[in-house]
Amino acid sequence: MKRDFLTQIVEQKMAAVAAAERRLPEKELMQDALAMSGKHRPFATRLGQPGTNIIAEIKRASPSKSLICPNLDPAAYALAYERGGAAALSVLTDTPHFQGSVEDLKKARETVALPVLRKDFLISSYQICESAIAGADAILLIVRILSREQLRDYLRLCGELNLDALVEVHSKEEIASATWAGAKLVGINNRNLRSFETNIQTAIDMVSHLDPGQIAVAESGIKGREDVETLQHAGIHNFLIGESLVRASDPQAFLKSLVN
Repeated sequence: MKRDFLTQIVEQKMAAVAAAERRLPEKELMQDALAMSGKHRPFATRLGQPGTNIIAEIKRASPSKSLICPNLDPAAYALAYERGGAAALSVLTDTPHFQGSVEDLKKARETVALPVLRKDFLISSYQICESAIAGADAILLIVRILSREQLRDYLRLCGELNLDALVEVHSKEEIASATWAGAKLVGINNRNLRSFETNIQTAIDMVSHLDPGQIAVAESGIKGREDVETLQHAGIHNFLIGESLVRASDPQAFLKSLVN
């Protein structure tokens, strides 16, 4: 039987973390991460504001669509997104499957004043410390690849490092785990990471299961203003949008059309 995509990813990340920790112990990394705690930009606060809040994503490729924009310039896209009215940025930093890097995040963040989410498959406190040192203002935590206890502990670590966390879910059960762990910012992924099928109805169906104090973000499959309005009618006002922005001939203008 072919192994699940996420299982392969997790195994690769575990090996990469083990190799990194041999070079630099986590105890030393933590000291540097704590030193960055006063330099992070508010991410969740931006998404709590009224209006249409878009986390505009920088990505070169994906496992389901292969190459999307191989010659992508992170700084140029970050600037276009800021001018287009983005509330925040998301930068893919996974190299094997998305051809991204931490350098992409650094280049994007130093170009604009927007807060930046590191989007990757984070399965270790070591990676969270790395994210803080790289300048990320928030990180993605995927419920499906973490235990409840890991998720709770990583959210606490984010609090210590002054990082926000977008906790990604795809089912009612995962929402329950996110809520148990204390997640405040919940990303409802319209893409099933097992089959890669995408349907914005997922976010519409799931949002009612969030607690009143939680902030919902709809992720994946949002192609235009019509999708944004459909999700807004369901009570969602925050959107993480990547592929349709990266493929747009004029990302800045397209983003303006989504916001307005």
